[in-house]
Amino acid sequence: MEIGVVYPQTELNGDPEAVRAIGLATEELGYDYLLAYDHVVGADHAERDPELWGPYTDKDPFHCPFTMFSYLAAITERIEFASGVIILPQRQTALVAKQATDVDLLSGERLRLGVGTGWNYVEYDALGEDFSSRGKRLTEQIKLLRRYWEEPLFSFQGEFDQLDRGNINLRPNRQIPIWLGGFSEVAFRRAGEIGDGFMFAGDFERCNEGRTRVEHYLEENGRSIDNFGLELIALRGRTPAEAADAMKRWEDHGGTHACVVTMNCGLTNLQEHLDFIAETRDLLS
Repeated sequence: MEIGVVYPQTELNGDPEAVRAIGLATEELGYDYLLAYDHVVGADHAERDPELWGPYTDKDPFHCPFTMFSYLAAITERIEFASGVIILPQRQTALVAKQATDVDLLSGERLRLGVGTGWNYVEYDALGEDFSSRGKRLTEQIKLLRRYWEEPLFSFQGEFDQLDRGNINLRPNRQIPIWLGGFSEVAFRRAGEIGDGFMFAGDFERCNEGRTRVEHYLEENGRSIDNFGLELIALRGRTPAEAADAMKRWEDHGGTHACVVTMNCGLTNLQEHLDFIAETRDLLS
C-alpha cells in the first residue's frame, strides 16, 4: 500500500516555507505522495438560502494544487502528487486538461488527478459555472479529458463542452489517472463506471462501507477491482497512533493508498505538523 500526507492547507496561512518544508519532509521520510485539497473561493456561511453546509469558509486559505505541485515537482524527485479533489465542474475542461498535462510532464509523470463535484455554490457562481448540473457535467468532463490526452485532433459536441477539430498541444505521455472523491451513492456509482480509483475521507468504518459500494458498482460494470485504487484519507486520526492504526486497518481490508491528515488535530505551528507526520511514518514502518 502507498502512504501519503495531506498538505494542511487551512492551518499554515499560505506560508511558502511550509509548502517547501512539508513537501521535502514527505519525500525524505519515505512517504509515497502528497495530497492537496482544492478551493478557489471561500464564502461566509451566515444567512444563506440554501444553506452552505461544507467545512470551509472565507477564513480558510488554500493554495492552487496545480501551482503548488509544479513548484514541488522542481524540488523533489520521487513523491507523487494527488489532488483531493479538484472541483472539476466549476472549471473549463480544456484548461484542466492543459494544466494537468503540464504538471504531469514537468514532474515526470507523478500526478494523480482526483476530481469531484464540491459543495460550495458560491464558488461555482464566482467561476461562472452552473452548480445544479455539476454531477452530469463531471461525468462528461472525465470522458472528455481522456480524449484531450489521447487524440491528436478531434471534435466533440457534448451537453456542456464543444470542440471543433482541435486539441491541446502539448499532451501527456500517458493517460493521467483520474480518481473520484465524495460521499454519495452517485459518486460511488460514477467511480465504478468510469473512475480509476476512489478517495474515501472520514473514519475507517464509514470509508469501508463506501468501499463495498464502489466494489459493487465495479462488478456491475464488469470491471476488475485489481486495477482500481482505493484510498483512505484518515480524517479521524487525531494522533499519530490513531492515524497509523486506521491506515493499517485499511491495508488489511484491501486498500491501495492511505494518507495521514494533520489538520484539526490541535497543532499550532509548522514543526508540530512535521513531527506528527514523522511519528506516523515511524509507526507505519
